[in-house]
Amino acid sequence: MSTINETKGFYKLSWLQRIGFGSGDLAQNLIFQTTCMYLLFFYTDIYGLNAVDVSVMFTIGNVANVLWDPVVGALIDKNNPKLGKYRAYLVYVGIPLTGFAILCFWDGFAPSLLYAYITYIAMTLLYTFINVPYGALNSSLTRDTDEITILTSVRMFMANCGGLAVGSGLPLLIAHFTNQEAEGLPKDPAAWFTTMTIYGLVGLALLLFCFSQCKERVVMDASEAANVKISDLWMEFFHNRPLRIIAFFFITAFAMMSIGNAAGAYFINSNMHGSADQLSIFMGLGSAPSFIFMPLVPMIKKMVGKKNMFYIFLSIAIVGMAFLYFVAKMENPSMGMVYIAQFVKSTGVIVATGYMWALVPEVISYGEYVSGKRIAGIVNALTGIFFKAGMTLGSVVAPAILAYVSYNPDVIEQTPEAQEGILWLVCVIPAALLLLAMFIISKYELTDEVIDDINKKIEARG
Repeated sequence: MSTINETKGFYKLSWLQRIGFGSGDLAQNLIFQTTCMYLLFFYTDIYGLNAVDVSVMFTIGNVANVLWDPVVGALIDKNNPKLGKYRAYLVYVGIPLTGFAILCFWDGFAPSLLYAYITYIAMTLLYTFINVPYGALNSSLTRDTDEITILTSVRMFMANCGGLAVGSGLPLLIAHFTNQEAEGLPKDPAAWFTTMTIYGLVGLALLLFCFSQCKERVVMDASEAANVKISDLWMEFFHNRPLRIIAFFFITAFAMMSIGNAAGAYFINSNMHGSADQLSIFMGLGSAPSFIFMPLVPMIKKMVGKKNMFYIFLSIAIVGMAFLYFVAKMENPSMGMVYIAQFVKSTGVIVATGYMWALVPEVISYGEYVSGKRIAGIVNALTGIFFKAGMTLGSVVAPAILAYVSYNPDVIEQTPEAQEGILWLVCVIPAALLLLAMFIISKYELTDEVIDDINKKIEARG
């Protein structure tokens, strides 16, 4: 029997439902984190493409997604598939997404730039068709801000399980499947393809599990949905000030993650002359802090407040990046010190960038309060544009700097200039972006009390 609050949209979810929802982000990260961390390395060092060509391709793909996001957002808000308004796409799109993600890591036509374009852009467009409706699921399950905080914590905990599986597990699996003896990350194409096939199929199974556990209960009325237009996206952006603030936060945060993640393999291979095992530990530490701190986010937020939590963890990330830079500049840097710096950096990044997703349902409710339309799909399409803008910036900066400092994929021992360029990608540029992110989030004004009041007023007017 439902409680009074539940009849008004403030639903409480079971732990199985929370884990089911979070499994969707775990699934997507088996693809998303793999492409962020390793696709640039695969294209330059295994598939045989020039770094500048990859930079142009990544830019074109992200620009195509900027045009594609509003189409997807309007489409999912406007339609009501039989399998569920948002969750249906986990099934419909999950299968082709898995196929193209696997094909991105196949070298059968290497070094064909046309093949790389077709598979990469198809994969990114299909990823959007999963990510936008999945993001809208969060706001459709409940209006309860405490429940959304728990949902977001579970989601990001499981997303970082995916990050750990990719960052730590992928180098080990590649090394397991290869017969090659090589320093650093193995460059055996068959091992890369086999590993991505395993990750893709596991991801598909998790998407189906997410579909089975989620049920949309806070959605737009069907009669209102029929009137949704692509132009609503820009109207929402201009009339929703909190949305504009998180737009710039998302752009900055994802640029920081894109640049840092893409440079990780280069850093361990070229600056530290590390092995596949050491790369596995380093990349795994990029996700490991989530298992300690993400379950504590609801408690931390209650103790220090939403904004202060952002300030604290963004500052921790900057300290970690500075520490990593100075350790790497030592004459004989210790891998133990590198691991500590990576853990500190990742602790700040994980909590700050993880909790930012809890702000999306808030700006959806704010927009509903102002306009009367709960266009969750369109708002998530906008956040998709924001983070792809950040990813585009990152996908341009990383290969461009590698090209500028004359990085040579055919050798392990790089020039001092190339090593310094890699350090800038791992530490200096991300730290500067985090300082900007702190300024941006200081302008966000939707406190928990304000958003709870807004949600109650929306429910009261029926």
